[in-house]
Parts: sequence; C-alpha cells; structure tokens
Amino acid sequence: MNLKVVIEDNEYMVAISDEVLTNGEDFFQRMDRDMDNGWQMNREWIDNPDKVQRCQIAADRIADAISTENETLAQLMAGYIVARMPGVREVHIATDGDMMETQLI
Repeated sequence: MNLKVVIEDNEYMVAISDEVLTNGEDFFQRMDRDMDNGWQMNREWIDNPDKVQRCQIAADRIADAISTENETLAQLMAGYIVARMPGVREVHIATDGDMMETQLI
C-alpha cells in the first residue's frame, strides 16, 4: 500500500510494507499512549489529541523523516495513519507552522 504525501509543491509516495501493516500495531499503540498524555501542536497544547490530530502529528513526523531520508520512520508513520484512518490515501502536510492545517484525504 502507498500513502501519497504532499509537502509544498513536492509529492512523495511512501510505500507501506505488509509487515508494517500487520505487525505495527504494538508500535502504534505505544504512539497512542504517548499522545494520551497530551501533545504540543505548534503553539497549542492539546490535552488529549483526537484521531485526526494524532494523524496530523504522525504526518508531521513523516515530513521530518522525508527531510532526513529516514524511510523506516516514514513507513511507520504512514502505517499509523492508514491503521487509524483506513480511508486516508493522501496527506497534504502544512509547512506554515500550523500542523493542525495538515489535510488528510
């Protein structure tokens, strides 16, 4: 499975391996537990991010992974997004400093 990632005018296809989709749930649950304690989303502290906000956080990490060429992290974050929001096939990552503007399509 692939997740299309759009950052400004650049498009990337993040390939999500079957292994990530079938064996990643333990990792995804750890991410959820971390976010259960709240998360700094730019200037705003979110006490308990909802499902969309959690996926926006993961998308922000995808942008970091792409910029550092960390394919494993990009795959894991993309896997988290499609595991938590199965209909999402594309993300448009906000680069203006407000990750809550990231669109999940």
